Amino acid sequence: MTVQTPAPKPAITDREDIAKRLLRSSAKASYDPLVEIDWDAPIDKERYALKPERISLYGTELWDRLSEEQRKELSRHEVASIASIGLWFETILMQMLVRHAYDRDPTTNHVQYAYTEIADECRHSVMFAKMTQKLAGRHYRPDFITHNLGRVFKAISNGPLTFAGALYVEEILDQLQREAMVDDTLDPLVQAVSRIHVVEEARHMRYAREELIRDWDDHGRISKAYSRFILGLVVYFATTRLISPEVYKSVGLDPREAAKAARRNHHHIDTKTWAARKVVATFDKAGLLAGPAKYVWRRAGLLGRPGAPAAIAR
Repeated sequence: MTVQTPAPKPAITDREDIAKRLLRSSAKASYDPLVEIDWDAPIDKERYALKPERISLYGTELWDRLSEEQRKELSRHEVASIASIGLWFETILMQMLVRHAYDRDPTTNHVQYAYTEIADECRHSVMFAKMTQKLAGRHYRPDFITHNLGRVFKAISNGPLTFAGALYVEEILDQLQREAMVDDTLDPLVQAVSRIHVVEEARHMRYAREELIRDWDDHGRISKAYSRFILGLVVYFATTRLISPEVYKSVGLDPREAAKAARRNHHHIDTKTWAARKVVATFDKAGLLAGPAKYVWRRAGLLGRPGAPAAIAR
């Protein structure tokens, strides 16, 4: 009989050592978006803000109906919607990091890096807010249920939920922005915002990844089951709200019809699977993807379509 060897746990370093290195990196490479980005420059409406293949309606009948000008306009609103969700979750994350630091020794590198990340997230929130205003002239606030579930989540989160939730949202944004920042066909503002966010979020993801894995093993079976379930809900609502139905009004489409088409669009599902592939692998290896929670991840379109190639990168 062949016995399968369990997948090795992700390696982690000493908490104080990694925090010291992250603090050093922050001192060398941190940015003030208000200074680094030319906010007075006009949006280039001849360019897309997002690769066409990543737009939620790409490849659908509704996409075929749109003119090239409308497609570019939709790309700007979709980026604004994604940034709005990012801003919403960063606000939640800042509160959870404050709670994480509250009971810990502020003289440690670990807590001092938590404070540093909070400062980074404050700047990112301003940056995202200014970008959404420039691209779409508005903020795409999450729907009432999602907005108030955010209140609940930040109140009941434990250590694994704080860092798993942060890692998930940061990884999704990171994948999209790594692609955007090197694509010179896209709007310069989107590229500039992406570059800043990618550099600083790399540190945040390292911090969250190692703290999650370190903390996860200290929890018992019931706590782990609870964390998997709540994380599944957070992931589902954050992912399915990335593109607000309201964005479709910008190009004269019916929000309900367009949102339905996007949910069924295999190109859109494949993009979500691609964007989540790294964090899915991390969570799977750590043991966070198991039981009923896995069904929720699949419903969110993060584990791929049946028969589709895994983690398609177009």
